[in-house]
Amino acid sequence: MPLPVSIHPPKSACSSCNLAELCLPIDLSARELRKLDELSTLKRNFSRSDYLYRSGDKFRSLFAIHSGSFKTQILHEDGREQVTGFQMAGEIIGLDAISTDIHACEAVAMESCVVCELPFNKLEALSREIPTLQRHLYKIMSREIVRDQGIMLLLGSMRAEERLAAFLLNLSQRYAARGLSATQFQLRMSRQEIGSYLGLKLETVSRAFSHFQEDGIIIVKVRAIEIINLASLQACLNNSRL
Repeated sequence: MPLPVSIHPPKSACSSCNLAELCLPIDLSARELRKLDELSTLKRNFSRSDYLYRSGDKFRSLFAIHSGSFKTQILHEDGREQVTGFQMAGEIIGLDAISTDIHACEAVAMESCVVCELPFNKLEALSREIPTLQRHLYKIMSREIVRDQGIMLLLGSMRAEERLAAFLLNLSQRYAARGLSATQFQLRMSRQEIGSYLGLKLETVSRAFSHFQEDGIIIVKVRAIEIINLASLQACLNNSRL
C-alpha cells in the first residue's frame, strides 16, 4: 500500500490551476469545470522516495501531478528495479492499471510532490456526461501508447549517445511546454535511473554526458544541465534516422 501522506484541501481548483492546459481539455464550459472541481477535491503531499502506489495495489484513482516529479518502475524477480518513465507536473499517472484494476508498476516521488487524486469511477461517470473530457482521456491513453513505442525504438535501434540526446530533447520539450526554460533545468533523476530507463550502464551514461560536454553541446554541473547547442543535440538524434 502507498505510504501515509498528509492530505489537505486544494489550494487551487482545476478551473484556476496554472497547469490546467496540460492535463485538461481546453474547451470545457464553466459548468463542466465546476463538476471537475468537485471531482478533484483531494490533494496529497509526498516527500522524496514516498510511494504513490506499489505494484499489485488495487486500482482506484488516476493522479494528476500538481507539483514535483515521479518515476515509475517495475521490479524484476531478482529484485532489480527497471525504470519505465519519469513524470512531471501537469501529467497524469496510474493509467497502467485501467485494464486489470491492478497496478503493474510502482510510482515513487523524486522530490517533494503534490498530486490531485481523481477517483476513476467518478471520472469515468463524468466523462460519459462530458464527451470532451472522454476524448481527452483517450488522447492521454494514446499518448502513453506512442511513448511506449518510442521507448522500444530508443532501446532497439539507437547508440548510447543517441539515446541520451533523445532523452534530453524530450525533457527540453516538456519543460518548454510548462513555460520553463528549454535549455536550463535540473535533472530530478540520478544517472543510475537514467541508465535504467535508457537500457544503459551507469558508466555508459556518464561517458555520454562527458562526450556532449567535451563537444560543447551541454554544460553539466552535478544535476544542473544547460543545453548550449540544441541544434547539435538534435543533429545527433537525426543522424540515427539516416
